[in-house]
Amino acid sequence: MNWRGRRLPHWTTLLVALVAIWSLPRLVPHLKALAGIRAQQAAHPSFVVRTLAGNVLSQDSLRGRVVLINVWATWCLPCRAEMPLLENTWQRHRAAGLIILGASVDRGDARDVQTFVASRNITYPIAIVDADFIAAIGGVLGYPTSILIGRDGAVRHKVVGPIGPLSLEPAIRRALADTATFARR
Repeated sequence: MNWRGRRLPHWTTLLVALVAIWSLPRLVPHLKALAGIRAQQAAHPSFVVRTLAGNVLSQDSLRGRVVLINVWATWCLPCRAEMPLLENTWQRHRAAGLIILGASVDRGDARDVQTFVASRNITYPIAIVDADFIAAIGGVLGYPTSILIGRDGAVRHKVVGPIGPLSLEPAIRRALADTATFARR
C-alpha cells in the first residue's frame, strides 16, 4: 500500500472522531429527554414576560402546568424549521396542561415578529425577551434552545439546537403525567 493509501483511513478516522466530539454534547440532552433522565440541577427559573397578545406570563402563573420555553429568532433557520413541530405539539397537548412559550430574542419592531409568527400560523404564546429573561432561565448558548419545566416549576430538560419529535414527545408526556411532584409543593 502506498503512503497516500495509508493516510486516508487515518484522516477518515480523525474526521469521524471530530464529528463525534462535536455532536456528542448536542446529542446527549436529546438522549436524556428520550430516556427520562432529568436535568442535574433542580433550577426553578423565575420570570415575567408580556406576550405579543398582551398577556403577562410568569413562572408563578404557570405553576401546575408543563412549560416548554423555546428561545428563538426570526433569522435562525433551525428555529424556523422546528416551529411547525412546536405548533403541532401545542395543539396536541395544551388541553392536558402544556404551555409553549416562544421567547424571541429579536430586536427592533415587535410588529416584525408578529408578522413572522402570523405568516407561519403559530398560535402558542410568543414574547420578545431581553437579557434579564435569558439570565432568569439559566442562560442560552445557542439558538434555538428549549427548556422543559415540570408542573412543580423545576427544569426537567434543556436542549440546545433543534428539538426532535422522538425526544420531545416522551419528555412532554412524562412531565404531563407527573402530578405527584406538583401535589407535594
